[in-house]
Amino acid sequence: MAARTIRLASTGIWLPAKVLTNADLEQMVDTSNEWILERTGIRERRIAGDEVGVAQMGCYAAQNALEEAGLAPSDVDALIVSTATPDRLLPATACDVQAMLGADRAVAFDVGGACSGWLYALSVAHGLIAAGQIETALCVAPEKMSAITDWRDRATCVLFGDAAGAAVVVPSEEEGRGVLASYMRSDGTLAELLYRPPASTEVPVDVAEIVMRDGYIRMAGREVFKAAVRSMCEAVDAVLEQAGISKDEVDLLIPHQANIRIIEATAKYAGVPLERVWVNVDRYGNTSSASVPVSLHEAREAGLIRDGSLILMVTFGAGFTWAAMLLRW
Repeated sequence: MAARTIRLASTGIWLPAKVLTNADLEQMVDTSNEWILERTGIRERRIAGDEVGVAQMGCYAAQNALEEAGLAPSDVDALIVSTATPDRLLPATACDVQAMLGADRAVAFDVGGACSGWLYALSVAHGLIAAGQIETALCVAPEKMSAITDWRDRATCVLFGDAAGAAVVVPSEEEGRGVLASYMRSDGTLAELLYRPPASTEVPVDVAEIVMRDGYIRMAGREVFKAAVRSMCEAVDAVLEQAGISKDEVDLLIPHQANIRIIEATAKYAGVPLERVWVNVDRYGNTSSASVPVSLHEAREAGLIRDGSLILMVTFGAGFTWAAMLLRW
C-alpha cells in the first residue's frame, strides 16, 4: 500500500494595514526609490504595529484558513508554526497560537527553517499524515521582520516586511493529486552570511543593544544572492526529477519573494516564463517564511490556480536552508 500524500484544503493570510513605501524610507535613511527598485524590485512593504504580536498574526491567518476549510480549531491534530521572529523564546510560538485559536486537541510545535520554514512545516505535516499519526494539520507562518530590522542600515531595511500565511493540510484521497514531490536541504557552514544575534521581538531593543547593533538581522548580500540562486535551482531540479515532471509542464512557479533578481534567475533556470511566475515582492518585500503561503493564497484569489494546476514552490533562507515542493492542486 502506497504511503499517503497530502493536499492543501485551504489557505489563509493576514497582512498589516500600514504600508511603508520607498518614499517613506527616503526620509529615514540615505537611499532612493530608484536605488531600491533597481536592486530589489520592492516598492513598498507592510509593517505590523507594536500592538500585534507574532502569535496573534499567526492566529489571524490560521482562522482564515480554517474558515475556508469549514473546520473548527478543535478539528486540528497538529499545529506547526514556522517563524524567524518569535514573540519570546519559550514557549514555542505554536503553543501561543494554539491558546489564542482554541485548538485544544492539537500537538503544537515550531520548526526553524527561516525563509524555508513553511515548506519544512508542510513536509513535517506530510510525514505525520503519511505515518497515520494525524489527519489534519495547520501549518502557519507569521513573520514580523520589522521587529528585527535595523532601520538605519540601508542595505537591509529596504528588504523586509511583515505578514502571516497558513494552510490546512489533510490526506489526499485522489491518486496523482496533492504533493507529488518535496525536497529539503541545509548548509550550516554558511550561517554567518545571514543571521541574527540573540534577542526577542516581544521586548524592545534597549539602548545598550542599539549601541552594539545587537539583535538585528545581518546579511552579506552578494554572497547570499549567489547561494540563493544556486540552491533554489538545485531544489527545482530535485523535485521535478522525483516527480518525473518536465519544466514546461509547470503551470505556476511560486518562489520565495526575497528579491526580483533572484526570482528572475530562478524562473529562467526553471524554464518558466515570467507570466507563469507569481511575484508580489514589489508590494510586500521579503516576509521570510510567510512569503510562499501568502503568495499561494494570492495566486488562488487571482484565479491562477485551478483544479489540476501543477504548482512548483521553492524557497531559500538563513541557515542556509532551501526547499521545494511540487503539488497538483
